[in-house]
Amino acid sequence: MGKWRPLTAVCLGTFMLLLDVTVVIVALPDMAGALDASLSDLQWVIDIYALVLAALLLGAGAAADVLGSRRMYVAGIALFAAASLGCGLASGPAALIAMRGVQGLGAAAMFATTLSLLAAEYQGRGRSVALGVWGAVSGAAAALGPVLGGVLTQSLDWRWIFFINLPVSVAAIWMTLRAVQPSGRGSRRIDWAGTASFALFAGAATYAVVRAGEAGWTSARTGVWFAVAAAGLAAFVAVERRVADPLIDLSLFARPSFLAVMAAGLAYNAAAFGVLPYTSIWLQTLLGMSPVRAGLALLPLAATAFVAAAVSGRLLHGAPHRWVIGGGLLLIGGGTVAQGVLDADSGWAAVTAGLAVAGIGVGLVSPALAGAALSSVPQRNAGMAGGAVNTFRQLGYALGVAVFGTIATARMTTSLDGAGVDGAAGAAHTLAGGGATALRATTAETVLRTAFASGLNTAAVAAGIAGLLAGLAVLLWVRAPAAPEAQVRTNPPVAVERG
Repeated sequence: MGKWRPLTAVCLGTFMLLLDVTVVIVALPDMAGALDASLSDLQWVIDIYALVLAALLLGAGAAADVLGSRRMYVAGIALFAAASLGCGLASGPAALIAMRGVQGLGAAAMFATTLSLLAAEYQGRGRSVALGVWGAVSGAAAALGPVLGGVLTQSLDWRWIFFINLPVSVAAIWMTLRAVQPSGRGSRRIDWAGTASFALFAGAATYAVVRAGEAGWTSARTGVWFAVAAAGLAAFVAVERRVADPLIDLSLFARPSFLAVMAAGLAYNAAAFGVLPYTSIWLQTLLGMSPVRAGLALLPLAATAFVAAAVSGRLLHGAPHRWVIGGGLLLIGGGTVAQGVLDADSGWAAVTAGLAVAGIGVGLVSPALAGAALSSVPQRNAGMAGGAVNTFRQLGYALGVAVFGTIATARMTTSLDGAGVDGAAGAAHTLAGGGATALRATTAETVLRTAFASGLNTAAVAAGIAGLLAGLAVLLWVRAPAAPEAQVRTNPPVAVERG
C-alpha cells in the first residue's frame, strides 16, 4: 500500500482543483441571490478561476523546475485552501471573484507539478498504472462537480462548496510531506515577462467579451479591451522569440498537427462545458428545479463521459489520435447542437440525449489530448507541449463561458424586445443571471421561458459548431502516431486532464 501513497497524495490535490472548475455551476442562482450578483459577476466567478489557471500554468511549471516540484505542490495546496476559505466567507461578488482568482493561482502551482511528481515516483509499468489512475480521477472530478455542488448547496449552503476544500487540503499536504520525496531543482529560468504578457492577453480578451455582452461589440470600451488583448499577445510573441527559456517554442505552431491539437483543446472545453452554467440557471430559475435535481439533470454528460473514458482506454489503446480526438469532437459538437431544441414548454429531458452524446465525446477526447500533444512535437518539447494543451483547454473554458453567455444574452434581448418587454437588454441580463423571479411581476412566464430557451438554443448551436469545426481540423491535420508513455518527462510537467 505504501507504494501508492504518492499517487493518493497527488490525486487528492488534482481531484480538488479540477472539481472547483465545475462545482460552482449549480450554485450560481444561490450565489446570485445571496450576494446580489449580476450576470457578469457570475461569469467572472466561473471564468477568473480557469483564466488564472490557464494564464499561469506554464509559468508555474517553470517555477516548479526552479523551486522543486514537491515544494511548489504543497505551497499551491496551502494557497488554494486559504483562498477557498476566503471564497466561503465572501460578503459580496467582488470579494468572491478576487478569492477565486487566488484559488486559480494555487491551482496552477498544483496542476503544473502533478505529473512531474508521479514521473519521479514511478517507472515502467507502475508509471503507466499511476498515470491511468490519475487520469481517471481527473475526469471524475470534472464530471462530478455539478452533482457534488448541488448536494452541498441544497443540504448545507453554497459556501460549503468552498469550505469542503479545507479538510481535503490538510489531508493532501500531510500525505505529500510523508509520502512524496523532495525533488531536485533544474536550471530553467522563470520567464516572468512571458507569463505577465500572456496573462494580460488572456485576461483582456475575456474581459472584452464580457464587456461586449453589456456594452455591445462595437462600443469604444469593448474595442479598447480587445486592443489591450492584442497588445498583450504581441508582447508575448516578442518575448518568447528572445527569451532564453521560453514558456512555449513558437516554432511548434508551424506544425499543422500541433496547431490542430491546440485548437482542439481550446474548442473541447468551450464546446463541451461553456454552455452548462446557463443550462443550470435555466433548470433552476425557469423550471424550478432544486440544486440537487439540476445537478442530476446534467449527470448524463458525466456518466457517459466516465464510461466512454474507461471503455476507450481499453479498446482504443494505440488507436491514431486523429480518429479518437476528431471523432470525439464531432460527437461533442453534434451533442451540443442537439441541446438547442428548447421552447417555452421544454423540460429537462429535452437536453438529456444531447448531453449523453456530448459526454461520449468528452470521454474520448479528454484522455487522448495530452498524448496527441506529445506526439505532435519532438520528444525534447514533450513537457512544453503537455503544458500548452492544458493551458489552451482552460483558456477555452474561460472564453467559452464568456462568449456563449454573450451570445445567449443577445438572443434573449431580441426575444424579449419582440415580445414588447420594456428595457429588453437589461431584462435579458437579469434573466440570464438567474433573476427570473424578479421579472415575473411584470413579464409573463411564457415570454421568459421563450426568451431563455431561444438564448440557450443559439448558444448551444454556436458551441456545437465550434466543436464540429475543431473535429474536422483534427481529422484533416493531425497525422503523428501515438506517443509512448516514456515521453512523459519529469520537468517541465505535463498536465493532461480538464479542469
